[in-house]
Amino acid sequence: MSRPDVKAFFDEATFTVTYVVSDPATSRAAIIDPVLDYDAASGRTATVSADRVIAYVDDQGLGVDWILETHVHADHLSGAPYLKEKLGGQTAIGQAVTAVQETFKSIFNLDDLATDGSQFDRLFSDGDTFPVGEIEGRVLATPGHTPACITFVVGNSAYVGDTLFMPDFGTARTDFPGGGAGRLYASIREILSLPDDTRLFMCHDYKAPGRDVYAWETTVAAQRGGNIHINENVSEHEFVEMREGRDKQLGMPKLILPAIQVNVRAGQLPEPENNDVRYLKIPLDTV
Repeated sequence: MSRPDVKAFFDEATFTVTYVVSDPATSRAAIIDPVLDYDAASGRTATVSADRVIAYVDDQGLGVDWILETHVHADHLSGAPYLKEKLGGQTAIGQAVTAVQETFKSIFNLDDLATDGSQFDRLFSDGDTFPVGEIEGRVLATPGHTPACITFVVGNSAYVGDTLFMPDFGTARTDFPGGGAGRLYASIREILSLPDDTRLFMCHDYKAPGRDVYAWETTVAAQRGGNIHINENVSEHEFVEMREGRDKQLGMPKLILPAIQVNVRAGQLPEPENNDVRYLKIPLDTV
């Protein structure tokens, strides 16, 4: 299979990895899961992380055709609009984003939020294809963490979002609206049916106990043989019982409230109010 060039950018503040995936034959590229810097204490945004991506794209002489989101992130704000303004490219996400928009429109009382996914340039369905230069990209619907999670397979590489972590860290939580441990189990089995040597790229890393460095690249074979939550010997019943038990012990991501409000809008910030200031909402005492 074709082997794209992959450059990773790790944002330690949110433990997020952004990827620039490019075809060495044509210098066409896709950017996956970009980050907009956000300081919750001050309410200020910045573009330091995105500017690193732009500098790399410019230095390598790449042309950006796609800015891709593996799902509506709850742990960082998307830098997609800023990168699109600077570099071009179409924004895209899984078509089930509409279900996520419906859910959070109600939770945040976002009267102006369209729930048809029209904030994105393209909505992908399972099995859709897209080009990265001369390399074919393919979409796998991999729900479970959220209903809109997808995995992008580009040549011999796959970008799994939050569905999987490194083998020594395990798998994604499934207690967000529309998630489910059984669905995640099936999605992971779909990813692990890819060829053994497929390179798998994680969206996050938190350093597993006993590991001193961050890591985000592994293989299907390594995940299938050694993931601490879902190796080839773990049944669906065992996985669901483990995952649901772990999820009950987890707190919410620290940026979930600002991140969701922004990311359901494809990374667009709310419109300024009559004092020219933008505001995000914090629901109080909700379920």
